[in-house]
Order: sequence, then C-alpha cells, then structure tokens
Amino acid sequence: MAEPVPVVPGPVASESAWAAPAGPLRGLIGWYSGYRQDGVPPARHRGLPSPYLTLIITLDDPLTVARHPSPADRPGDYRTLLGGLHTTPALITHPGRQSGVQVQLSPLGARALLGRPAGELAGRDMAADDVLGQAATELHERMRAAVDWPARFAILDQVLLARADLDQQVSPDIAEAWRLLVRSGGQIRAAELAGHVGWSPRYLRQRLRTETGLTPKAAARVTRFDRARRILQRHAVAPADRTPMTLADVAAGCGYYDQAHLAREFRALAGCPPAAWLADEFRNVQASGPDADGDWAA
Repeated sequence: MAEPVPVVPGPVASESAWAAPAGPLRGLIGWYSGYRQDGVPPARHRGLPSPYLTLIITLDDPLTVARHPSPADRPGDYRTLLGGLHTTPALITHPGRQSGVQVQLSPLGARALLGRPAGELAGRDMAADDVLGQAATELHERMRAAVDWPARFAILDQVLLARADLDQQVSPDIAEAWRLLVRSGGQIRAAELAGHVGWSPRYLRQRLRTETGLTPKAAARVTRFDRARRILQRHAVAPADRTPMTLADVAAGCGYYDQAHLAREFRALAGCPPAAWLADEFRNVQASGPDADGDWAA
C-alpha cells in the first residue's frame, strides 16, 4: 500500500509516496517512490551510488541529467531513464518543478526484469526504452494518465509482472552473497563473504563483478555509504526534540574508522562533504525513500 508523505509544508506543491512492490516482485525490487514538486527554487539533485539500479519514469517535465556517472554518457533530457550500479554521482537539475516515479531495482532482479545481468549496465545511464522497449513507453503513458500514487504503483506492478521472466534468476550462490553483503550494511569482509558461499575470494570477485558490475569491495563500500547517507537524511528532517545524531555517531554505526573516514567517502562518492549534501538534498523529495534500516527489499 502506498504511504503518502508530505515533505515540505507551506505554499509550494510538494509531495511524495512510497510503496512495496507486489509479492512476486519482492526481492527483485526494493521499493517504488513517487515525487512531485512545483514552485520551489531551481536546484540540483545528486544521483548517488547505491546497491540498487534506478528506473525513473517522469510524469511532467523530462529529467535533465547534467552529468552522468560515466563521462561517455552525454548530458541530456529523458522521459524515462535506467541507471546501473555506479560509484560516482550523477547530477540532475530542475527549473523549480520535478515529478516522476522511481523504481529501486535489485541487481538480483536484472535478469528477470531487464533480460540481462546488471553487470552489463554498470556505470551507465540510458533511456529506459533502450532496454525495456515498449514497456517503458507504456509505463510513461499510463502513469502520466493515472490519477494518484496508488494507481501509478499498481501500473508498475502490472507492467513489470507481465514482463518478468521469473525463471531467469541469478545463481543461488551469487544471490546469497549479495543478500549477505546488503544485510550487513556493507560491513562484511570479502574473505568472509567468499567463505559463506564456498568460493575463493578471487572467484567471488569475478562472479560478482560479472553479475552486478561491482567487486565485493566496491559493493560493500557503496552499500555502507548508502546506509550512512539515508541515516543522515532521516535525522536531518527529524523533529527538533529528537536527540541529534552526530557525524561521528553515524560513522561508528556504519562501520567507518572515524568521522574523517566518512567525510572522505562522501567527497569520493557524492562529490561533496556531508553538510553540503544535506543542504542541497534534505528538502528534495526525489532523494526520499524508506528508512535506512527499514527497506522493503527481501
């Protein structure tokens, strides 16, 4: 069920909603999120590294990508966009309004939903039509005509369930390794991960990179960063009477050596310090999502 969440009170139009996917899609998709803003100052949004591929279907204006994770991808406007796992940020701009629906797609669902391993899309952004074909066009047209968030999320379920080939799954060992890595918050070591699935660290590195586009070390780094930035975002919008959480607290809880280590990772993976990211993003509905410790992913 969708959970409407008002983001910014006041005269501007600003809304968001989240929903879990239909049962058969859980484990393949983390969650759906919808966002709409109008009448806000022009701004930029960083598309940050995370353990999910990103599918965006716009509702009104196209999505303007000023900089992609890969220099090979030229800036441009997209009515739908599909992005693979990456370790550098994208830069998205808007003129004071933005709207769309975002799907957080697990790399474990790429074969079933996209017809190819996530590794083939790593580090890249592209028009979703290039991979989903007519399904991307159908999603765009039907969701633009839908009257509310629950209807849009229901359309996603319908189209993706019709497209899904649930027989196309990653190998059980890779699936187990990825789930262990994500559930640990990126704090499990590569050697320990390899031991869990009975492979050598070298073979695990080869297989995970082929399937997802990231090595175990890179995947752990991205997952740890994603958890930290969601905790920071959640506390930035918490009620004033809530006990504040410091960067040092976040660093310790997410497995960083210290606050300086977390700050260095933010500069590397977000392109800016944590404080600058929060200043840009904490009012941005496109950056919203489930709590860092409460994703819907199976």
